[in-house]
Amino acid sequence: MSTRQTAMEIPAKLVKELRERTGAGFSDCRAALVEANGNIEKAIEILRKKGQAAAAKKAQREASEGLVGSYIHAGGKIGVLVELNCESDFVARTEAFQLLSHDIAMHIAALDPRYVRREEVTPEMLEKERDIYRAQALATGKPEAVVEKIVNGKMEKFYEENCLYEQHYIKDESVTIGEMITQAIAKLGENISIRRFVRFKVGEVSGGAAGPETVPVPVLA
Repeated sequence: MSTRQTAMEIPAKLVKELRERTGAGFSDCRAALVEANGNIEKAIEILRKKGQAAAAKKAQREASEGLVGSYIHAGGKIGVLVELNCESDFVARTEAFQLLSHDIAMHIAALDPRYVRREEVTPEMLEKERDIYRAQALATGKPEAVVEKIVNGKMEKFYEENCLYEQHYIKDESVTIGEMITQAIAKLGENISIRRFVRFKVGEVSGGAAGPETVPVPVLA
């Protein structure tokens, strides 16, 4: 293999594999493989970076359409509703968007996040968690500088465990829910965001999380 392949030298089966793994278009996959000299893992990273850049631009656009996805766990003991927003009704009706909403609802049923994004964690909760982590670290006799690093590390873990966008997807832990949204934005060409969700479990008080300036989903009688 030469140090710089041309598009004609990229095997079709390699382009197909990359498309299946990333959901990107044929031309984008071929271009990424050329740039990566045929290395599929590097091509995936190239596509992710381009997708993140494109998503950052689209994230400024208003997403006022979408749908409410749902998931009922086997046995009917746990149920989830999640509002997933996009820019147009056309995208909201696509199979890819509907599958995304279902997968996110299923993930919520399994991992039970408390917030949509880290920005929604209240200052009171953050202070409480920091105090607990600091006390635990100080009890080990570590120096102050080390204690602060430990606390910061535990706070990141707190976000990862409790904030939906920070959680690793239950069916593929190599990506977070936030990264799944970024990939969907790149694939569908519109701004996409999770607005709110509610998770019900038989025998428990209903819970859920809502984004800023949203109204909680009402509990139906």
